[in-house]
Amino acid sequence: MAREAYFVIEGGRRLRGEVRPGGNKNAALPLIAAALLADEPVVLRNVPRIRDVRVLLQLLNELGAVIEELDPHTLRIDARGVRPRPLNPDLSREIRASILLAGPLLARFGEVEMPPPGGDVIGRRRLDTHFLAFEALGARYEVNRIFRIRSKGRLAGADILLDEASVTATENAVMAAALARGTTVLRNAASEPHVQALCHFLNRMGARIEGIGSNTLVIHGVDRLGGGEGEIESDHIEVGSFIGLAALVGDGVWIRRAVPHHLRMVQLAYRRLGIHFEVHGEDIYVPPEQSLQVVPDIGGHIPKIEDAPWPGFPADLMSIAIVAATQARGPILFHEKMFESRLYFVDKLIAMGARIVLCDPHRCLVHGPSRLHGERLESPDIRAGMALVIAALCAEGTSIIRNIVQIDRGYEDLDGKLRALGAAIERVER
Repeated sequence: MAREAYFVIEGGRRLRGEVRPGGNKNAALPLIAAALLADEPVVLRNVPRIRDVRVLLQLLNELGAVIEELDPHTLRIDARGVRPRPLNPDLSREIRASILLAGPLLARFGEVEMPPPGGDVIGRRRLDTHFLAFEALGARYEVNRIFRIRSKGRLAGADILLDEASVTATENAVMAAALARGTTVLRNAASEPHVQALCHFLNRMGARIEGIGSNTLVIHGVDRLGGGEGEIESDHIEVGSFIGLAALVGDGVWIRRAVPHHLRMVQLAYRRLGIHFEVHGEDIYVPPEQSLQVVPDIGGHIPKIEDAPWPGFPADLMSIAIVAATQARGPILFHEKMFESRLYFVDKLIAMGARIVLCDPHRCLVHGPSRLHGERLESPDIRAGMALVIAALCAEGTSIIRNIVQIDRGYEDLDGKLRALGAAIERVER
């Protein structure tokens, strides 16, 4: 029988101490995929030990890659023995990141056969942008229950305007174009920190990518990519999660190696909820006794927090901000523009006592503060799962959160880190 794991959380405890976030999940996954392009081994450091990474490594291993764990967070990947074959459908359905193998496999072998990817159930997540980019580079595709992508000979550079600034489509297009013939200009490209990390890593392997950090990337195709080493930065989404947690139930929490240069928009948005933190070099300190008060817009209007592509407020922190708003005095509107099912988790917060009006699939109005009480909950996705953990730590009484395999996909040793801060959280497996 399959094992089930769940959290038992006793709310109401104040947390203090220090925590160090794991490596950026959304950087680790494309860097692992990029190893398929190299004709020499690559070494990746500060790799998070999370479920999504483990599954992607299994997919590489089944393709013929040799993966060596040099220490708990350092991997050596040798993809010289990889051969084209259909991807394992069961593993592919577990994670969204399986789609990231399409670009490097197409560039290297001229063909890919794979099932649709899985991942969080937060609404329709279109893949059209990936296929249109591959088509512009000279490939043909068939989409049925299986994705088949093929090119006759080497891919050719092109001037491509992405129809949306998709992170994974940008990453796939960059990896495919890195070994293409000629120059590719990729317009309306995503520019999130993890996209930048991938481009810098490819350049260290011998690629020629210009415009990193902007929404126009110029990729000059090369004949080969060699090995390289890369260190993954801390996960700014995990940092943002811990800032929200510490502001609600903290008595002074330090977050080490917190990549504060990635948190400027997060800082602006959190200030609207009365959340403040201090930057000390590469560390962040969240002081105790935060005055959680919604700051109205000029003229006394209800403020709004909305997500947007980088450098806008990250969609992956919307769930955390909504929980924080339940503890801040005053009304605030949230507008989740990207995924039509992500906000449905607020029903679970309402069951805990939060005052939230779900206006439509993309907007909710939160009026705090609310006294939350313990509940039996289920994690619907990675970020909502973390948000429910924070809500449970704020609540009076005991909460049980099931389906924490979703949380494990994005947060390394979450319960261990929280216990080190003084939280009453227990992982139960049966």
